[in-house]
Order: sequence, then structure tokens, then C-alpha cells
Amino acid sequence: MPGAAPILVTGANGQLGRRLLARLEGADPPRAVRAVVRSQRAAQSVRESGARAEVRVVDYRDAEGLTAAAAGCDAAVHLVGILKETRANRYVDAHERACTALASAAAKAGLRRIVCVSILGSRADAANACLASKGRAEEILLAGAVPALILRVPMVLGPGDPAAAALAREARAGRVRLVSGGASLEQPIAADDLVEAIVAGLFAAGVERCALDQAGLESLPHRELVRRAARVLGTEVEIGSIPYLAAVAFAWLAARVMSDPPLTPAMLGVLLHDDAIDPRPAGARLGIRLTPLDETLRRALAPTEAR
Repeated sequence: MPGAAPILVTGANGQLGRRLLARLEGADPPRAVRAVVRSQRAAQSVRESGARAEVRVVDYRDAEGLTAAAAGCDAAVHLVGILKETRANRYVDAHERACTALASAAAKAGLRRIVCVSILGSRADAANACLASKGRAEEILLAGAVPALILRVPMVLGPGDPAAAALAREARAGRVRLVSGGASLEQPIAADDLVEAIVAGLFAAGVERCALDQAGLESLPHRELVRRAARVLGTEVEIGSIPYLAAVAFAWLAARVMSDPPLTPAMLGVLLHDDAIDPRPAGARLGIRLTPLDETLRRALAPTEAR
């Protein structure tokens, strides 16, 4: 509606955040957005993306800063989180402390709802450190004064997304070695479908104070996903195997000797987590239609000039 209060979006500088800003600002009527990022560099990237959003630079753990940013907003979308923990960027800061600050800010600013994007498989008692941290962060939001909807999702595939770029590299490699031969199950969701789920979650009735597991229509082994991507790209790929224990040993050693390792045990565990859910219940509650996998791959992997 014209003049409606803005939507607060934390972590707005990522690919998903930029898509959400474009979706909200391109709605009929357009919806104002207040984008929150944690650095001036990130703020500049949002401005250069063409978004019309008002941009604020705030530490996500700063409850007072988030309260000021949320003042006058209607609802919030929380896109903050990390897959890889480093010595300088800890799970507890990126997840639990950020959600504690947001829950407090949302209550003080009188927000109507929070929608938070989380990871499929997250739960507070998970053995995996990343999934456990995300689970505890979910509990913080669900227990807060402002109703929250948690959307747990797997790999997100869209043009320019890191997961899509990694998948394209594997599909174009000619020969690629995957951990355990790519046996882990993947159920990727189209980036545009996730954006629609978020928007629906902001306004739909009956999804307050709940967590929904949402994914794409197909669950398949990672090796088959690489082959499907290769077919879309018109390439051929031979798939070999990296022993699971070798991957675990590398991740363990890297985490102990590097300040910013390329892989950590928790990150490896998330990447190898089997994603196999029925996506229809969450889709029905949100009123969204999911994109078939081959169409998702075509959109995500097509070269820029072809889109």
C-alpha cells in the first residue's frame, strides 16, 4: 500500500538480500526497504546494485543500533548467518547474539513480524556446531515478544549465487572428485522461490511463531545434481571420489592451522547433510509454487548474456 512502513532487511548485501530488495521495491505497489549491513563496503555494494533502499551500517549484535534502524518499520527479514566459522567470525556472534539483538530491537520498535532464513537440519541439539548454533538462534527468535517465522532451506540456486557458481565449476570440470563420490542428498531451492516464500511469510496468516522446512521439488545425490547441471550446460563430467575420512582429516587440520581455513569440520558436515523432505506442506502454507529442478538449473547456470 502507498506509504506503508518499510521492511527492515538485515544482511541485505548478499545475493539473496539484493533479490529480496528488488522484489519488494518492484511490487505493485512498491514496498520501501531499510537495508542493514555491517560495513561501509557492504553499504556501497547495495547502493551500486540499483536498490532504492535506505541503507544503515550496524553491527548485527548491537541491539541499540538495530532498534534505531528498526524504528518506524513494519516487519523484519533476517538473512544473517555464516556457514564457516573462523577465529574472527564465530557462530555465537553471527547467530545467537545477532538474533538476541534483533529480538530485542524488534520488540522495542514495535515490529509486527520477523522472518528469518535458516538452514535445513538446524536444531539446538544437533551434533554439528553450525546447525546447533542456528537452532539456538531460531529458539531465541521464536521465544521473543515479536512473532517470528523461521524458514529452513537447503542449497539456494540463483544467478550469481555461490552455490550455483560452485555447481557450475563442478559441471564444467570434465572430471571432478566429490566427497564419498557425491552420495549426500541435495534438494536445492530456486532463489526466486525462496524470495517468494519470504515475502509470503511477511504477510501470510497462520505462520506466526513457527518453523517451516522448505526445499525444492527433488532430492537427489550430489553426483546426480552435478550430472543434471552438466546436461543443462551441454558439458560432460566424470565423477570420482574423495574418501570421507580424508575430507574430515583435511577440514580438521585446516581449522587448527589456518586463521581462515577453506573448509572446517562443521562446514563439511553441513555440506554433506542429507536433504530429503516433502516441500509441499510448507509451500501450501505459504501459498507458493516451486520451480522444477531443471528450470532452476537453467536459470541459475545460464550465462549473464543469455538471461
